[in-house]
Amino acid sequence: MLLMQFSAAGTDFPSIDTWTPEEIRAHIDFMHDVNAKLAADGERVQAEGLAGPQQARIVRAGKDGTPVVTEGPFAETKEFLAGWWIVDCETPQRAVEIAAHISTAPGPGGQPLNMPIEVHPVMSAPPQEM
Repeated sequence: MLLMQFSAAGTDFPSIDTWTPEEIRAHIDFMHDVNAKLAADGERVQAEGLAGPQQARIVRAGKDGTPVVTEGPFAETKEFLAGWWIVDCETPQRAVEIAAHISTAPGPGGQPLNMPIEVHPVMSAPPQEM
């Protein structure tokens, strides 16, 4: 699983709400191209972008099991999960190569964003030592 993180801290580009429509389109087109290539290569299992944290909700079960939904409090952080890919690769190195390519998604002025992409193996069963 490849997780695309966004962090206002430690980035050297402005937030996406300040990008020009052309810059946003170039970024989205890049992501579409990534998804199409992964699908054509038989490596794409699933990929989704996520809405920003302002649209997220926290859900807990109430005493009777009914959902209790709140708009926070959220952990004190400037990072949020912007999207993910589940890929089926021959090797862990291939997943790292895909993540590095995704990290080059264009931002303002067409410059690569170099966003961090986390790479997590998806477990099909509990570890043997459990």
